[in-house]
Amino acid sequence: MLTGDENIINIQFAVQWYLKDPVEYLFNNRHPDDAVMQAAETAMREVVGKNRMDFVLYEGREQIAAQASKLVQDILDRYKTGILVTKLTLQNAQPPEQVQAAFDDAVKAGQDRERQKNEGQAYANDVIPKAKGTAARLIEEANGYKQRVIVSAEGDGSRFRQIYTEYAKAPEVTRQRMYLDTMQQVFSNTSKVLIDTKGQGNLLYLPLDKLMQAAGATVASPAAATVAEGPSRSAPISGEIPPQVEKSEPGRARDAASLRSRDREGR
Repeated sequence: MLTGDENIINIQFAVQWYLKDPVEYLFNNRHPDDAVMQAAETAMREVVGKNRMDFVLYEGREQIAAQASKLVQDILDRYKTGILVTKLTLQNAQPPEQVQAAFDDAVKAGQDRERQKNEGQAYANDVIPKAKGTAARLIEEANGYKQRVIVSAEGDGSRFRQIYTEYAKAPEVTRQRMYLDTMQQVFSNTSKVLIDTKGQGNLLYLPLDKLMQAAGATVASPAAATVAEGPSRSAPISGEIPPQVEKSEPGRARDAASLRSRDREGR
């Protein structure tokens, strides 16, 4: 049969019928069985010729059968055959054998196209929401950064105006105070070393930060110092003076004398 899009297909179908009027069946037609076959073929060719090949082969099989069954019944009633068609069934519909391979390739290509379209749609459904979420997050971060910079700039401007007001009242005092605050910020985060570059004294290098750290460590651990001094205090059981104490007193005296001599030389 020839389809509406000028393709040829082979169709096998079956028609079930029974007699509704024996008189018409016997006396109005010479070969009523052949009339049923010819009417069925005519109706099927008409219906198939009005539809595309894909519709006939796949999604439209039931509709094709229903339309052909109604058309067959109309033809038989017009000829008064006394026959009632109960059911028309499409058993097989396929292209001719000569083009079956090419047709299968075309069908496979169509299926691959649909599969790729579905995969692309699934990928888009997965990527697009993530991209929109990332874009929204970046926009919010940019807005937050903008507000933070604006507030910081407004605060700096307000602070500068306040400083300028005080500076206009007393320029020298304000400059001195700004200098002291700046030096405090700088020296609070840096190592401090005292060097005598002008005089000829003995004080050449004094690491103040190391001394402050050592003093802080000594104050932070008084219990450890007490435990360390315990044995030296409990040592003189027999009445003798421990060697550590005998040596520590002259050492302190020498240190004190050295400091006094350095002080005199520096003066």
